[in-house]
Amino acid sequence: MKLAVLFSGGKDSVLAMHKAMKTDKVVCLITLVSENKESYMFHTPNIGLTKLQAEAIGLPLIEKITKGVKEDELKDLKSAISEARERFGIEGIVTGAVKSVYQAERIQKICNDMGLKCINPLWHIDERVLLEELIENGFRVMISGVFAYPLDKSWIGIIIDKDVIEELVKLQEKYMISPVGEGGEIETTALDAPFFTKTLEVIDYEVHWNGDSGILEVKKAVLRNKG
Repeated sequence: MKLAVLFSGGKDSVLAMHKAMKTDKVVCLITLVSENKESYMFHTPNIGLTKLQAEAIGLPLIEKITKGVKEDELKDLKSAISEARERFGIEGIVTGAVKSVYQAERIQKICNDMGLKCINPLWHIDERVLLEELIENGFRVMISGVFAYPLDKSWIGIIIDKDVIEELVKLQEKYMISPVGEGGEIETTALDAPFFTKTLEVIDYEVHWNGDSGILEVKKAVLRNKG
């Protein structure tokens, strides 16, 4: 089956893609660039890096701008999916949804309306297992935004490894945060994955911190050969 991936460049979309590629053929990526930083549907930090990520993967990227108005942004998503079907003959959509019913239901409805299969490889996966799969499969993922106590500025820019997972799980037990950021606690950026032909290297960046939350804005990144 020919699939398109709803691609934010974060850990969930790249891991979902990795799983989908084991059984089906991913033919393109779809990225919605929201002008609303508080978008209900779409990841926003460093979304511009999806162009480099797509180049590293070796797949075409369909990019659409959306104002990010609640519900209206779904029309922009449907338009992007329609383009993917017309250009690449896709039969299904892959999402990185984990627990968000809001996102899953709306994407499912679009797929139903268009006669497409909606595939959610990460749906209700154990959060610790999800993070551990990243490490086990050689993903390199950076925390590029934090938005909940007790996460502080020191978390921004760190690479997820076993020690980071352990700490996130401890914070889940004590503060009830989601280790994978399903409640909006963290945002991530994938710098490498098993299916990347090259790895992303961040050359220049700026940290924006505001009280108890912040993001790492990548100013410049390049692709490097692996190894």
